[in-house]
Amino acid sequence: MKAQNWVQLRERMVNDQLRSRDIRSSNVLNAMREVPRHHFIPETVQHLAYDDRPLPIGMDQTISQPYIVAFMTEQIQPKPGMKVLEIGTGSGYQAAVLAHLGCKVFTIELIPELAQRATNTLHHLKYEDVNVRAGNGFLGWPEEAPFDAIIVTAAPEEIPPNLIDQLKDGGKMVIPVGSVSSLQYLKIVTKKEGILVPNL
Repeated sequence: MKAQNWVQLRERMVNDQLRSRDIRSSNVLNAMREVPRHHFIPETVQHLAYDDRPLPIGMDQTISQPYIVAFMTEQIQPKPGMKVLEIGTGSGYQAAVLAHLGCKVFTIELIPELAQRATNTLHHLKYEDVNVRAGNGFLGWPEEAPFDAIIVTAAPEEIPPNLIDQLKDGGKMVIPVGSVSSLQYLKIVTKKEGILVPNL
């Protein structure tokens, strides 16, 4: 597909899927417009890169639909220089969006093959402010704590204590919570004096 077509598809994605819903941040909309999502997706489904749905990336994992990435990004109110921990690197796309917004990103992926693939993609696209680690994300990245914000894409049954400890006071966390067999809820919380307070 020609480069111009990708640009047009991204523009349509921003207008039809994001702006038409409730994504208001011009910075987030611009990042979604500029980060080449198709590079984070296997060639077999690349033509679907800007569709309004999750897509398979191998290892029984998926890349979230664009709206979810934009929504979670907007919730932490990203600013240049912010230190963000991401749990569940997947393809590396969410990390790329955060890096595009000027955040310093630390991202952890449980599956080593995906972690390596994401590292390669991010390096190829020159997203230098992303550090990828393979391991159990629910343990966090203690030597780099505290973080200004934490984004979690894999749902635990309850918010892991290590992640609470590693979020700085005043920092935000966006995390889906619930068991695999039941409904999961996306929680948006702010840490105040060591306690997580829901954002209403």
